[in-house]
Amino acid sequence: MPRLPRLKLPNTPLHIIQRGNNRAACFGADEDYLFYLEHLTAISAKVGVAIHAYVLMTNHVHLLATPQNAEGVSQLMKRLGQRYVQYFNRAYRRTGTLWEGRFRSCVVGEEAYFLGCQRYIELNPVRAEMVKHPGEYRWSSYGANGQGDASPTIRPHPVYGGLGLTDGERQAAYRELFRHELDPGLVDEIRRATHGGMVLGSEHFAQEVALLAGRRTQRGKAGRPFKQPAEE
Repeated sequence: MPRLPRLKLPNTPLHIIQRGNNRAACFGADEDYLFYLEHLTAISAKVGVAIHAYVLMTNHVHLLATPQNAEGVSQLMKRLGQRYVQYFNRAYRRTGTLWEGRFRSCVVGEEAYFLGCQRYIELNPVRAEMVKHPGEYRWSSYGANGQGDASPTIRPHPVYGGLGLTDGERQAAYRELFRHELDPGLVDEIRRATHGGMVLGSEHFAQEVALLAGRRTQRGKAGRPFKQPAEE
């Protein structure tokens, strides 16, 4: 079955995941994480992609980002991936690929889904039992979003901005969200949407994206492919 074209919409958030090849480690030392973040910051600014959340795990990366133009995220991941692979291969005296094929992504819609996805990203180290609280993990955006740590990488989304009138109010409201576990159903939705290149959002939002993209945006039943409505 042919792979669906990637959903690319300007000014619409994307959840992005990129894994190490064969799930091998792609970060081995603090210097590696710092190099990746430095170039994520620089390249995202250059190609017009706002980074709202991230986590750098030992063998994969999660990002939540909004591109100004449809090709912004593809440009970001291509440039960043190439630059990091060159660095990593030199540092560890290796050759060949580092990443597992192309990155995976899904379009994220509506407030509840956006904040759920952002929490999902920053809770990765907790689910992996590396730490008990996301604030204990150095290589994620929780410090910026939940604790007010200075970050040149993070550019808050308006949904996050709506959590309060001041930075302190927003951070306190955001921390409060982490007092409750993510609903397992939402975790499954995020994973299915991201790995399938679909939409994370309500059915109404998915239908709107389908009309713009000209392809199905939800997992459908066999034999019922998405059909572009005829123009009036």
